Amino acid sequence: MWRQGLAWSVLAVDYQRILKALADRERFGQGPLNCQEMASAFGMDVVPARVEALRSKAERLVARGWLAEPVPGRFMLARRVAGPGGGS
Repeated sequence: MWRQGLAWSVLAVDYQRILKALADRERFGQGPLNCQEMASAFGMDVVPARVEALRSKAERLVARGWLAEPVPGRFMLARRVAGPGGGS
């Protein structure tokens, strides 16, 4: 579960990769990503199995407070989550 000051390094690499992609989007003033866009950004084949695996990971991050899902299927960093080093 996310808590203030918790660094991204506590998460598995796949989860960190999702957070980094969404943090980069936020930094450039871009909106949330869906899982097909994430798969493409990661250089993965955009096939149902890959997309659903990413969706499952993103949903876990939402449940644990790291991500927000402002519109069903579109993900962004949760408002209080900071960059890779942690903080708020």
